[in-house]
Amino acid sequence: MIDCPNCGHQNPEGFKFCGNCAAPLVPAAAAREQRKTVTVLFCDVTGSTSLGESVDPEALRALLARYFERMKGIVEAHGGTVEKFIGDAVMAVFGVPQVHEDDALRAVRAAIEMRDALPELGIQARIGINTGEVVTGTSERLATGDAVNVAARLQQAAAPQEILIGQHTFALVEAVINAQEVEPLTLRGKAQPVLAYRLAGLTGTPARRDEAAMVGRVTELRRLRDAYNQATLDQSCQLFTVLGNAGVGKSRLIHEFLDGLDDATVVTGTCLSYGEGITYWPVIDVVRQLTATRPTIKLDENLVSLLGEASFTAPSDQIAWAFRKLVEDTARERPLVVVFDDLQWAEPKFLDLIEHIADLSRDSPILLLCMARPDLLDRRSTWAGGKLNATNLLLEPLSGQESVEMVGRLAGGLSDQASRRVVEAAEGNPLFVEEMVALVRASGDENVRVPATIHALLAARLDQLDAHERQVLEGGSIEGRLFHRDAVEALYPEEKEVAARLTALVRKDLVRPDKSELPGSDAFRFRHLLIRDAAYDALPKATRAVLHERFARWLEEFGADVPEIDEILGYHLEQSCRYKTELGQAVEPAVATRARDRLAKAGRRALARGDQNAAENLLRRAGELPLEIDVTIQNDETTAAFWGIDGTRAYDVAQRHLELALAAGDRAAELCSRMQIEFLNTFLNPAGAAERLSALAEEGATLFDATGNLRGMYAVYLARAQVANMLCDVAAVLGNFEAATDVSHRLGLGNEFIAPRANWRIPSAEPNTKSLEWFATEAAGYHAAVDECRAEAQAMAGNFDEARKLLDDELQFAEAMGGPQGVGGILAFEKPRVAILAGDYDAAVAAGEKGVALLEESGNTSIASTGAGILARAQFYAGHPDMAMHWAGRAEELGDPEDVYTHLMLWQVMGLVLAQHGEAEEAEGWLLKAVASAESTHSPTLLGDAYLDMGTSYQMLGKREDAASAYRHALAQYEAKENVVMAERTRRKIAELDA
Repeated sequence: MIDCPNCGHQNPEGFKFCGNCAAPLVPAAAAREQRKTVTVLFCDVTGSTSLGESVDPEALRALLARYFERMKGIVEAHGGTVEKFIGDAVMAVFGVPQVHEDDALRAVRAAIEMRDALPELGIQARIGINTGEVVTGTSERLATGDAVNVAARLQQAAAPQEILIGQHTFALVEAVINAQEVEPLTLRGKAQPVLAYRLAGLTGTPARRDEAAMVGRVTELRRLRDAYNQATLDQSCQLFTVLGNAGVGKSRLIHEFLDGLDDATVVTGTCLSYGEGITYWPVIDVVRQLTATRPTIKLDENLVSLLGEASFTAPSDQIAWAFRKLVEDTARERPLVVVFDDLQWAEPKFLDLIEHIADLSRDSPILLLCMARPDLLDRRSTWAGGKLNATNLLLEPLSGQESVEMVGRLAGGLSDQASRRVVEAAEGNPLFVEEMVALVRASGDENVRVPATIHALLAARLDQLDAHERQVLEGGSIEGRLFHRDAVEALYPEEKEVAARLTALVRKDLVRPDKSELPGSDAFRFRHLLIRDAAYDALPKATRAVLHERFARWLEEFGADVPEIDEILGYHLEQSCRYKTELGQAVEPAVATRARDRLAKAGRRALARGDQNAAENLLRRAGELPLEIDVTIQNDETTAAFWGIDGTRAYDVAQRHLELALAAGDRAAELCSRMQIEFLNTFLNPAGAAERLSALAEEGATLFDATGNLRGMYAVYLARAQVANMLCDVAAVLGNFEAATDVSHRLGLGNEFIAPRANWRIPSAEPNTKSLEWFATEAAGYHAAVDECRAEAQAMAGNFDEARKLLDDELQFAEAMGGPQGVGGILAFEKPRVAILAGDYDAAVAAGEKGVALLEESGNTSIASTGAGILARAQFYAGHPDMAMHWAGRAEELGDPEDVYTHLMLWQVMGLVLAQHGEAEEAEGWLLKAVASAESTHSPTLLGDAYLDMGTSYQMLGKREDAASAYRHALAQYEAKENVVMAERTRRKIAELDA
């Protein structure tokens, strides 16, 4: 016999089409392993040993045979499968071969019926139930996984005639059971105590949650009312079917419609998803409701038979005729609305009955209101077709704005961020919104997770697919939410009907056509991200490993122009390696190397564009692949972590690198990790850090030169650059970054160090016109952490509008990235310096105060101290000498004694304030010290500023010739730098003295 993949009907061998629904009988796909969430039930007889002592062996054998037969019958009646009998125990699985959304409830119902049947057999038993992820489809067992072991342990922990259920099962059936939490159980093989519940019984049918007023659906509601009005106006029968996926709001819409009916009789019938004799279950529901409201009604004998109150069995056509007469008679008294729910589970004969009423009812106002999932049309494609008084309405998900409104009504007190996450995850499905909001409220941590109820619903929906369609859907899930037909064909070359399978999946509303990112290839998008996740979760990890690597090979060949190709390829290759590692399989070094190179390249590109958090994530993943330690990746990861949201967390990153190096016995990696730690100390705990970093760098240089270790020299040049930074040796800093860039090119890393090279060009001896040319060529296309330097170069040239725009855009980008250091650096450094060039000292002060506060908040005392020094100088020129001294003192408190730039600002401010107070000798001492220090920096900008402040101080002290001499020295430096603005300002000062 051949099972029809559409309706399940068994057909004789040789049939090409199903004899029941006419669907093509395609060959079934070969059985394969899948990951599924199932519910496992164990039932074991208690006291079997003593029973064996007191009962004759043949009698005991007969008793156990009756026990096994009865238990098996109960399990199968509830849609479960008995995997095996183990001694006196029964093991059953609900969800194999097909998952149902109510598998946990089926298992609970079966367990209660099993427990209640035991006294009749004269025995007692213990029952354990647990829900969890397993692997199915293996030749040895129906289900393999920890969920099976826990179910067995729960059964062992139960008392006679007791049912214990696990936490995941409880979460799925909580709304419909009476259960009591027991003390956490210590189970063999489990490291932590396991939560469990003692099951007493069922409370009733699961209630549909209607917590919020209906959102949207104005047009749909109007169409329902129009259909009802048509029925009452014409005295006709209208068939109206609301189609929609689970949770999309069919019941809520119907509830809203029925609430507005005051003049109608309303009855309901629900189709059951399983059980015996369920064809006319909805009819029985309706008949009982009608007879309850009209006790004097005389039922036709065919309906009496259907209710089980007659000795004969009525034929289907007579049941349909009798039921039609009953609803017609009822409707003649007042309009009748008959609601049939879950029609996708209806038996063909029941669907025939509804169409019989719709076609033949006359002279009675009847609205047959049906609710079904789109699967109904797969089973009966002609549903409502050709009928004059029939309407099918497909209910679409809520719009984004409607979802926001619904969350707002349900989630009072929920943060905006959590509400946003709910809206994004639910994607317009009202049930998903309600379940997620309820879970967020219950958890109290505002983490948005997918409730087990939703996961079960989606898994059941996918499990109903034809095996070929299921495989194509799972193949698409490898690529992601958006996937391409060509990719699926590459993943499953043996599947020759991918296009046809995708068309079927579109018809079933699981995917929809979308815009392709690859020329010449059709693209599709999962209707809901959770559908994609459910399809992906069903794939065994071994299969995922193969498919991810296969997809990467296809994308490398055909997707070269895809945006962010490195991130995408790195991810798929990484996933292949990760799953193999988890399964204890060997990882091919070539695959791991490709993954690392792609992720590292993407991480460095993110670092260059100022997206430190993305850079850290990508570089960390690159470094975690099962390969030898790459110190360049570790170095860049530490840098990204330091400039991210919480700079102090970079210590954890560097310490992890050190531990890995020590565990591997890798001296080179150990030295580089220690350099990372001291690099961080120069910013966060600067006392003595520069000296220690210098010593480590020179030790490393000796080792790496001897061994030809270019990756080690990469770290050495960066360490030397930071030591030079602390000494404010501008030429040395820039030179080391240029050397690191050269090594990066030789290693093929693609790290240009554009941002630091841009930053140190501003104070360097390079003329400003050459710097602007460098920005326009080598730094073209780079913006993050570069435009702030470009802005200062433009300001030196007098282009203040351009400079301000660049700074504003860069500040907006830094704020979007969320890192206080990035924002603080712009406000404490570039904003004040550009404002000072423009002569707007008040603006310099306002920006500087905010910037220093942010830098202190981030724990970066080194940069904060320099920012405080710049702020102190701006305060003086803004006319606030007291505040200038305050911030000079703060700079000294925060700064390291070896931090030249900070002390340069401090000494200049001290000289200016003392000169203003007329203390000439002390002022001159501080200023001479500042000039000498500035000369050591090899920076015309810093030396020019030191001379300018000396000239200003001499001018306040009345020493005109000394002032003029200092100004001329400043002018020479500004002209050498081609600082047009400061050169012109200095010339005016000289002219004032000469006047």
